[in-house]
Amino acid sequence: MMDKTWIILGASSAMARATARALAATGAGLLLAGRDAADLALIATDCRLRGARLAEAIPFDARDAACFAPLLARAAAEEGELNVAVFTGSMPPQAEIDGNPGLIGGVLADNFTGPAEFLHLLAPMLEARGGGSVVGIGSVAGDRGRLGNYVYGAAKAAFHTYLSGLRNRLGRSGVHVVTVKPGFVDTAMTWGLPGMFLVAAPEAVARAILRAARKRRNVIYAPFFWRWIMLIIRMVPEPIFKRLKI
Repeated sequence: MMDKTWIILGASSAMARATARALAATGAGLLLAGRDAADLALIATDCRLRGARLAEAIPFDARDAACFAPLLARAAAEEGELNVAVFTGSMPPQAEIDGNPGLIGGVLADNFTGPAEFLHLLAPMLEARGGGSVVGIGSVAGDRGRLGNYVYGAAKAAFHTYLSGLRNRLGRSGVHVVTVKPGFVDTAMTWGLPGMFLVAAPEAVARAILRAARKRRNVIYAPFFWRWIMLIIRMVPEPIFKRLKI
């Protein structure tokens, strides 16, 4: 792993932090990108202590395309295999969005349009190097629109579709794209939300993510049993589903 570099977008999230720590233990290089500079600096120090060849904090905001070029330039300066994991996202309560539809643009930017634009800019570099992985963190919420979070779910569904097309494109040059659909994970986005069950630890999801990248899986649910839960939810007929309060 010493010749591998990982760009971690949204590196302050609990899942990203756990993934960065696991990668650090292998000696990989880490470009930790996000909005919270102070937190990123702490994560970078922690990762260096855990064995990362490189752990550097870099400003990144999915809503500000002006910050993409410096990160891309920094990534280009690293030799060897280049990888990227996208953890950026936001999930305001649906009730807040219903009261202020202006929030929709931010949800789309954080979960879909910002990451997609960055990955599109990065894609030629990955194709030129002929290898590496793209890990995109989606959500089970993107599998079917639900009353409780359908704007967030719509953004993740769009990201899932984008990743599918990117997988089709980059696979031709040896780059693999993994779509990860977590269920409920113990993160800042889920703290205090009602109706939580089968909540997974970020460390468990991080292990599943890296295993999927290593085995070149296409789409995974994390934990795995969410595949079957979402299969049942998708099979509920629409006349019944639209009456459910989930």
